[in-house]
Amino acid sequence: MIYFTGDTHLGEARGLRIDRRPFASIAEQDAALIANWNEVVGQDDEIWHLGDFARGDQAAIEALLAQLNGRKHLIVGNNDPEATTTARGWASVQSYAELELDGHRLVLCHYAFRTWNGIGKKAINLHGHSHGRLKPMTRQFDVGVDAQNFRPVSLATLLTTKRRTSAATPEAVIR
Repeated sequence: MIYFTGDTHLGEARGLRIDRRPFASIAEQDAALIANWNEVVGQDDEIWHLGDFARGDQAAIEALLAQLNGRKHLIVGNNDPEATTTARGWASVQSYAELELDGHRLVLCHYAFRTWNGIGKKAINLHGHSHGRLKPMTRQFDVGVDAQNFRPVSLATLLTTKRRTSAATPEAVIR
């Protein structure tokens, strides 16, 4: 199975402050995000993280990656330092990717596009960066944790569920 996520901001207070995440501390946030990731993503699954993974030195980033299930790909975000992009544990690191999945062409970038390659041929843009605050466009999905109940999501789920427009409750986040 292939999953998508982004904007975890592990080890950062930013999410608690700016994004008003429902966690009492960075440690609680990180524990919930790691648990949610591993609840969804199996060891043999593939996951694309669409930027803004974590802060810390390279050893800390590699320790976080080792705790997370799946074969991990990073689409670099504006808050991914060199310690993140060069950490061992990524199957690939790039700024942009295009995939074919379940008969759909996907365009992956940290940033949402107004238009993207293949838009006229029903290509889908998956992005992060906006933390669930950007007005959605047709065939465009924010896969960041703030928009996806703090957990990775599959393409099938994106295509069959209504977009979340409000922040998740703590009870829904920490199971």
